[in-house]
Amino acid sequence: MAAIITTGGRPDEQSEQLAMEAAEVLGYSIIERKKRSVARLQQEYEADVIVAGKGRFDLYRIGMGEPFFFHPNSAAFRLKRLMKGETDPLVEVAQLKRGDTFLDCTLGLASDSIIASFITGDCGEVKGVEMDSAVAFITKRGLQSFPAESEQLVQAMRRIEVLHADAVGFLREQPDSSWDIVYMDPMFHVPIAESTNFTALRQVGVHSFLTQEWMEQAKRVCKRCVVIKDRFDSPVFEQFHMEQKIRPNTKFHFGIIEK
Repeated sequence: MAAIITTGGRPDEQSEQLAMEAAEVLGYSIIERKKRSVARLQQEYEADVIVAGKGRFDLYRIGMGEPFFFHPNSAAFRLKRLMKGETDPLVEVAQLKRGDTFLDCTLGLASDSIIASFITGDCGEVKGVEMDSAVAFITKRGLQSFPAESEQLVQAMRRIEVLHADAVGFLREQPDSSWDIVYMDPMFHVPIAESTNFTALRQVGVHSFLTQEWMEQAKRVCKRCVVIKDRFDSPVFEQFHMEQKIRPNTKFHFGIIEK
């Protein structure tokens, strides 16, 4: 599907600069808004629309009711709980600690990578791979510029390196045992009704099912473990012989393969 870039309804110097930034990275054409609605632009150009607004980008894929845009989502309150001394399921399952290296193969909005970055700290490394170029661009820019009040959240976001790439192809290029934790969160095979934060994310991005090669490459590249997050009834836990970490009263579980 083709895509175009435009500004908000009342463009200013900032939004025009953001539009040029997106065009330079993504290679899409900039179209003057001329007071046209997003729906009209989609119809006229038969294209998805990225809107450069006041300090952020909104991605409207054709057929979407609400746009995709960057926000820390659940990472913000999860980080607050960690700072109070409470636990986090990802941290517990992966046994994350300061100085670890964490490779997120399905970055999306980077919620889990933000938590990993907070734990691993400035002496660790967190990299996120995202196959959809527009999602990768919007998330990368959001991680670098989102105006969070928490300095710990800001630092965690800024440390994450975002890479636009195919996860399996990227894994093939990595040396054996080069990342402590390799993490995958493929979109749940059946949506979780309560997870409204990710409704827009489900409508964008490139959704791939885990394959045997993907898992084999992940196991080769990890130094300590491969971690998967998926619905409690997902077939991937049994398919790839993972230890399923049961989480009572929650609809998503983790699976782990230790090296």
